[in-house]
Amino acid sequence: MFSVEMIPDGRVDAAVRGDWQRLVDAGLPSAGRHPSESNRPHVTVAVRDELSADAASALAPIAAAMPLVCRLGGLVLFPARDRFVLARPLVVTAELLRFHADVVELVGEPPEHYAVTAPDRWTPHITLARRMTPAQVGQALELLEPEPVEGELAGLRLWDSEEKVVTPLR
Repeated sequence: MFSVEMIPDGRVDAAVRGDWQRLVDAGLPSAGRHPSESNRPHVTVAVRDELSADAASALAPIAAAMPLVCRLGGLVLFPARDRFVLARPLVVTAELLRFHADVVELVGEPPEHYAVTAPDRWTPHITLARRMTPAQVGQALELLEPEPVEGELAGLRLWDSEEKVVTPLR
């Protein structure tokens, strides 16, 4: 599996890492529990089972449009079977939607199992925690009081989850 991911600037990164740490300190699920060097706050733009061999070089011109101004919002929940994903949404802008559409045009429409990355279904966000129970969601909502954060999406990378390789594109 491959994903195309936007990397936020230091201000947004620090806000998300602060949320991750507050969840860890409270004994709750948190994306901050993953010690991998590749684990960092990001916005997934596209996920595909396969990408063409020249995808990284083809994405380079799209990356040249960066940085993109972004505003990190409060909290959002996504259902995941009998659990939830807790995330910080990005305020959707025409520029962000254009960037997403350009990536999808290049890598192709997603298969059904990645349909949440299709242009008409994509919700830009940065994940705070996965597999949260309803009780844990309640605890997290009491714990976190996220303020909006103004920043930029400054980098772009390609993540190969099978090979565990990150390819920076910007």
